[in-house]
Amino acid sequence: MTSKDGAPGLRERKKRATRAALADAAVRLAAEHGAENVTVEAISSAAGVSPRTFFNYFDSHDEAFLMLDEEVGERIRRTVRQAPAELPVLDVLREAFAAELLDIEERHEIWSLRAKVFQRSPHLLVRGLGAHMAEETELAQAVAERLGGAPGETVGLYPKLVAAASTTAVRVAIEDWCARTTDAAFADVFRLTFAHLATGLTAPDAGS
Repeated sequence: MTSKDGAPGLRERKKRATRAALADAAVRLAAEHGAENVTVEAISSAAGVSPRTFFNYFDSHDEAFLMLDEEVGERIRRTVRQAPAELPVLDVLREAFAAELLDIEERHEIWSLRAKVFQRSPHLLVRGLGAHMAEETELAQAVAERLGGAPGETVGLYPKLVAAASTTAVRVAIEDWCARTTDAAFADVFRLTFAHLATGLTAPDAGS
């Protein structure tokens, strides 16, 4: 539940904090012991909750490592549908994703560890790819509706391409930022990534 100004209420903030604590614990344990050696009980204990609580947030053991949240996807799609009509769709998507990544600077270690966990666990890469493709399909539907399509109508090429390009841009921005040895701010890397996309991927100056 959100407040009148659109900010999440106390209950919603607690839910998000618990989910993040579980995901963080899962990634830290997997980075140390390997994902296949980490149990739901261990994750729950590290996060200070019960295994029963774990399953209030994740349907399976592997989902905790994927760091995917259906509510995040729903908020992004809602933003896409409801944003002012005069705004370019790519700008809307950029700001919608940016709003969901406000705390990423504080979670740099977790995102870096997650990349290492995935490198060691190919099955998580497969699970993650499938989940992201499902999210991408739903996002394409939201883009199509924003552009005048009816709910449930067959989605055309352009909405699919916009959804795929924007979600890939987010992934690449996160991966590039995590791999940097300089103190680059994530917001700068993120916006530069979308700026490249907005230019039609015209070759930039060297080093950009």
